[in-house]
Amino acid sequence: MADTSGNADTTGSTATGETGKAASAPRKSSWKYIGPGIVVAATGVGAGDLVATLIAGSNFGYTLLWAAVIGCLVKISLAEAAGRWHLSTGRTLFDGWASLGRWTSWFFVVYVVIWGFVYGAAAMSSSGLPLQALFPDVMDLEWWAVLTGLVGLVFVWFNKYEVFEKVMTVLVGVMFVVTVYLAIRVTPNLGDAFAGLLPVLPDEKDSILNTLGLIGGVGGTITLAAYGYWVNAKGWTNTGWMKVMRLDNRVAYITTGIFVISMLFVGAELLHSSNVAIASGDKGLIQLGDILEDEYGTATAKFFLIGFFATSFTSLIGVWHGVSLMFADFVERYRKDRAGRATAEGETTPAAKATSGKGETSGGGTTSGEEVASGARERSWPFRAYLLWLTFPPIVLLFQGEPFRLIILYGVLGAAFLPFLALTLVWLLNSSRTPTEWRNGILSNSMLTIAGLLFIVLCVKQIWDQPWSEFF
Repeated sequence: MADTSGNADTTGSTATGETGKAASAPRKSSWKYIGPGIVVAATGVGAGDLVATLIAGSNFGYTLLWAAVIGCLVKISLAEAAGRWHLSTGRTLFDGWASLGRWTSWFFVVYVVIWGFVYGAAAMSSSGLPLQALFPDVMDLEWWAVLTGLVGLVFVWFNKYEVFEKVMTVLVGVMFVVTVYLAIRVTPNLGDAFAGLLPVLPDEKDSILNTLGLIGGVGGTITLAAYGYWVNAKGWTNTGWMKVMRLDNRVAYITTGIFVISMLFVGAELLHSSNVAIASGDKGLIQLGDILEDEYGTATAKFFLIGFFATSFTSLIGVWHGVSLMFADFVERYRKDRAGRATAEGETTPAAKATSGKGETSGGGTTSGEEVASGARERSWPFRAYLLWLTFPPIVLLFQGEPFRLIILYGVLGAAFLPFLALTLVWLLNSSRTPTEWRNGILSNSMLTIAGLLFIVLCVKQIWDQPWSEFF
């Protein structure tokens, strides 16, 4: 793990920032430090994102290539803002949300409880599908799904961030090789591809909403908020790591862009030119495997299924780790708030004694970002409790089907999270909560505002499209 002591490299000196903590001298943005960006890229791009891009290529050819590129730029701005908050303040994103009012806590806890329950089943099913296709006679899909969930649980439970990052990097390498190979294999029309960089809307019904959906949908989940936590878990806890974080974040979304563009090439060349339609959702990738086998042989199809598994399983273990870190931070904040209120009322509870001198300090105490860096959150009972929540209750959904009303709530809360993230980051990074030097500039404000408005439109559309008449 990188140095977490707050000291600079031996070539630099330390300086005290506005948070009152000793900040290390700026480190050069070197490739050797890259890590959290690889994790967020791997987690953010799941099988559903690849299918969405495939379908965009199938329906519109290269026309929406520019939208995929803009989508990556939007995500760069969001993840950079989350990382900048963590490094410039020494506080976690949940500390920032809590400072905006208690409503943020209520939204977050309802979101992660419902979202985690449904997502757990979806992630396990998505990871089980390619394994069942690779080994069709071994066992049913549901049991493959359970196996991947249990493997993810054991892996995250017993390993710290360093090992987690290394495994994610290997799986990203597999994803990269497979998607780029497929893009080259289908022989893309580079002239049409470059023409697709011009912002043109398809001549189709609802083309604007489809375009906005592609911009907002690829690589955009709660993992954008988890990025700051992975930055801290890497050992980056102060502004000396700011340049490194920004390089790391760009690598994340350049990698995401390569995945997206490669799959759009496949959709445009293999599906659009042949007028072949595939199903939405993970099963669309199984269909693509069958098409690849017919066109290029069994070896290419199996190679693709390995990449499909890597894509799905990185999303599974990424959420198992990143969102569990966020939940552990939420619980710790809640406990400190209760202890603080008890102390203010003259009570001396064990929780108050345990948390005194910690948290949001401007002197010699430990900041929440440093607590994440120490690995304490990964060993905490809330971290492991949420891991269990992601794994075991969703198994019921695998065998009994997903409850209709819960799926509607899942869709609504999921649609509301990214507007919540974008607009709260605008609020936090333009206020006195952030040191002056690291507040938003014109570019950051513009990108975050555009992101917020984009996600609000998509949120309203998704809420509108829900079958509410059947809900009640």
